[in-house]
Amino acid sequence: MLNVTSVSAGYGALTALSDISVAVQDGSKVGIFGHNGAGKTTLLRCIVGAHIPSAGTIVWNGEPIAAGSVAANVRRGIAFVPQGHNVFPNLSVEQNLHISGLLFDMKFLSEIYKLFPVLEERKTQRAGSMSGGEQQMLALGMALMTQPKWLLLDEPSTGLAPVIVRNVMERLKQVNERLGTGLLIVEQNVPATLKIVDRALIVKSGRLIEDVSAQELSAKPDLWDFF
Repeated sequence: MLNVTSVSAGYGALTALSDISVAVQDGSKVGIFGHNGAGKTTLLRCIVGAHIPSAGTIVWNGEPIAAGSVAANVRRGIAFVPQGHNVFPNLSVEQNLHISGLLFDMKFLSEIYKLFPVLEERKTQRAGSMSGGEQQMLALGMALMTQPKWLLLDEPSTGLAPVIVRNVMERLKQVNERLGTGLLIVEQNVPATLKIVDRALIVKSGRLIEDVSAQELSAKPDLWDFF
C-alpha cells in the first residue's frame, strides 16, 4: 500500500501541492489528470523522493519514502520515467538497458525484450537514432530493468503520434498484467489513459478534487468539466 497523507510541497514561495491525501493498493493502475501547473509532476517527484514535501508523509509498505534520495527509493522498488526521451543517445539500446540494470538482475533483460520486441530488434542501434516512440519504449525498458513494484510516468505520450500512443499504452497495460507493476500515470491525453487505468485522480491548483473510477470518469459527457 502506498499512502500519501496530508502532503504539501512547493518551490520557494510557490505552492505546488496543498494537503494531498491518497491511498493506493500495490499493483493498481492510476491516472493523474489536471491542467499544466496543477501539481501532478510534483506529486510524482515527491513519491520517488526527488522533491521533499514541506508537510505530510509518504509511506510505502509501512516505511517512509526516503525524501531527497531517489536512488534509495529505486532500490526499494519505485521507478520514475520523467517527461521526454530519457535515454543515453550515444549508446546502443542494449547498453542503455545494461546501465539501468547494473545493480539488479541482468537476466531480467529477456523479460524486457518480450515486452518490447522492437528493443531486441534494435539492440545494437544507437538510441539517439531511434524514433520518438522507440525511445519512449527504451525509457520504459530502462525503468523496468530496476524491477520496480511501482512505475511512475510523467506524460509518456508527449510528442507521439496517436498510433504510437496506443502502442505505448498497450505496453504499459501488459507491464501491469505480466509483472504486477503498479502504474501511476500523469497524462494530458485523458481518453487514451482511461482505457488502461482503473482509477482517476484529478488535481487542480495543487489540490486533489476528484478520486473516481476510470469507468465513472469515462462516462462523463464532457471530461473537461472537471478541469
